[in-house]
Amino acid sequence: MRRRTSQEAARPVPAATAALAELAAAHAAKAELDRRLSPETYEAIRDAGFARHFVPARWGGGEGTFTDYVRDAATVAEGDPSAAWCASIAATISRMAGFLPEEAQRVIWGEGPDVFLVGALLPAGSAEPVDGGWVLGGRWPYMSGVHFSDHAMLCCSVPLPGGGNEVRFLLVPRASYTVEESWFMTGMRATGSDTLVLEPTFVPAEHTVARHDVISGRAPGSAPACQAVPLKAVSGLSFAAPVLGAARGAHAEWTAMVARKRSSPSGNRLLGVSDSATDAVLARTAGLIDAAQLLLEHAAAQADRGDVTALAAARAHRDQTLATELLVTVVNELFRNAGTSGQSETSSLARFWRDVNTGAAHAVLQFEPAARAYAELALAEVSRGRNG
Repeated sequence: MRRRTSQEAARPVPAATAALAELAAAHAAKAELDRRLSPETYEAIRDAGFARHFVPARWGGGEGTFTDYVRDAATVAEGDPSAAWCASIAATISRMAGFLPEEAQRVIWGEGPDVFLVGALLPAGSAEPVDGGWVLGGRWPYMSGVHFSDHAMLCCSVPLPGGGNEVRFLLVPRASYTVEESWFMTGMRATGSDTLVLEPTFVPAEHTVARHDVISGRAPGSAPACQAVPLKAVSGLSFAAPVLGAARGAHAEWTAMVARKRSSPSGNRLLGVSDSATDAVLARTAGLIDAAQLLLEHAAAQADRGDVTALAAARAHRDQTLATELLVTVVNELFRNAGTSGQSETSSLARFWRDVNTGAAHAVLQFEPAARAYAELALAEVSRGRNG
């Protein structure tokens, strides 16, 4: 793996993000068949700065904003949503790694910030307490990007020395785990979200962090501002941003199809609907994409400002899930009105449709639980105001 100097790592590379989108699009069809991204795409993800986006500056990272993160991930998804999903995860897990103790951070970033990490919030596996840490082993499914990872932050409920259990993230190097193919999904096929398998491995306590600290945003005192944010306020951005870009990609593909059909003498017959009906689809779906983008950008800007009260975090999560619902509506309408050629399994529009519907099924993007959490806090605030 090529390492960068601190100066290179801190330098923004917007041109690399656009280049990544173009490269990922060129490789997308084969990546779907392979069920993982190409090595060239992963190197482009590294070059675009996703792995180092949230890494602390003292390790050569960018300490980046959520606003830039959403923008860049969505841009990549216009080329290939799976590439954007993996790029987004690389940035997200690196942000979470900033909650680890200093020794563990040095293990990860001591030679440079462009390190690919994988992880997931749900606990799996098992851990046995030993002097100085735990012996960890087991299986962790749905590890997006695991084939190209350098380290993994594995979530597990571990026994504590004084009794009881605590859910923690434990850092393990790539040499300690293998990958079992288990990702055979309808969409997001190229994310390579296979199962990580770990034989019993010693993990020192200094290479772990309580999941609650990561979720609550209780980062070490010297941590950058991007870490002092509750996970609820930003977790949906990791997955909604690729869905946003995918919807934009689908809209661009559908619009190009309409333009080609209208340039043909038999275009209206091939399209199967009137020009006015097609115009309505185009305008309505474009407006919904813009609305979803505004919701996600607002949530990102809120996190960048440090507006992270419980109600603000619940509102942000509500908006991330609502934006996702809007984007699913968009892509389904475009696909339904695409005609036979657009619904070919090998068409780009069909790939965007598969990826959006699969990506939107992620647990963190479900509207009803987010709505319940928001409503509970919003109503409680109104009650306090009346009683105050």
